[in-house]
Amino acid sequence: MNKLLVFGHQNPDTDAITSAIAYAYYLNHNGTEAEAVALGLPSEETIYALNQFKIDAPRVIETATNETDTVALVDHNEAQQSVSDIKDVEVYAVVDHHRIANFETANPLYYRAEPVGCTNTILYKMFQEKNIAIPADIAGLMLSAIISDTLLFKSPTCTPEDEAAASALTEIAGVSLQEYGLAMLKAGTNLDDKSIAELLTLDAKSFPMGAKNVRIAQVNTVDVQDVLNRKDELVAAMETENAVQGYDVFLLVVTNIIDSDSALLAVGSHLDTVASAFGVSLIDNVALLPGVVSRKKQVVPPLTEAFSK
Repeated sequence: MNKLLVFGHQNPDTDAITSAIAYAYYLNHNGTEAEAVALGLPSEETIYALNQFKIDAPRVIETATNETDTVALVDHNEAQQSVSDIKDVEVYAVVDHHRIANFETANPLYYRAEPVGCTNTILYKMFQEKNIAIPADIAGLMLSAIISDTLLFKSPTCTPEDEAAASALTEIAGVSLQEYGLAMLKAGTNLDDKSIAELLTLDAKSFPMGAKNVRIAQVNTVDVQDVLNRKDELVAAMETENAVQGYDVFLLVVTNIIDSDSALLAVGSHLDTVASAFGVSLIDNVALLPGVVSRKKQVVPPLTEAFSK
């Protein structure tokens, strides 16, 4: 087997980047040569974490087959969210905390999926099960991902396992959980210098739902209106993406990390289905979603159900 490439999903968030780093370390420790790579550049939040713990960002790859025939996936399993030539490589392992969809392999593999708030929570348990000591810098990155994915434990995706892992990793990393967590989250909310294209690709994933192709982007902020002030530009760009990429619906979820609410901007066909999924009315393509912060648990499931009827 060639050197194993380990990577998270396209438009990587903090969990996608850091879980690749942590899992590559785990595999190398167990005798499997592995390298963490990425399917996109890190966000400002992720860069903050990498700088804090003095670890370089993984290099970005466009394809895998030019380097290896074997890969490991973290923080995703769906083909449309993965490397472009995923069907031409063997998947050695998956460690994930999302739904399983559009995934099949020719050979048996290691597959670890648990309904927790963060992939790094699962990885923490794997380190414990093998009695592998976690270095302070890796622990800091793993902690950063749990803080990010659970919005400092405010997200409904957060479980007691996430909180326990974060507590243990905080001790190893030697940071103040609340102080560091708030600083990291705020580092990812500076959107003023982001272009419209960047806002729509910072954290975006595609989901087949029934016969529809739904694109869902999410950004975190401390002022939702700052993003909605650019609504006309966002709508125009989303309409273009729908036409070029074949999305039936493009949704932008703008999440206030302080108030734990979101605004939804929806563009495309079947907006009545989108509205019914959340029990809201879309006014000029916008609806407020009180208490909604998690794409995985509060956005994708009701939309999937609505588009499957």
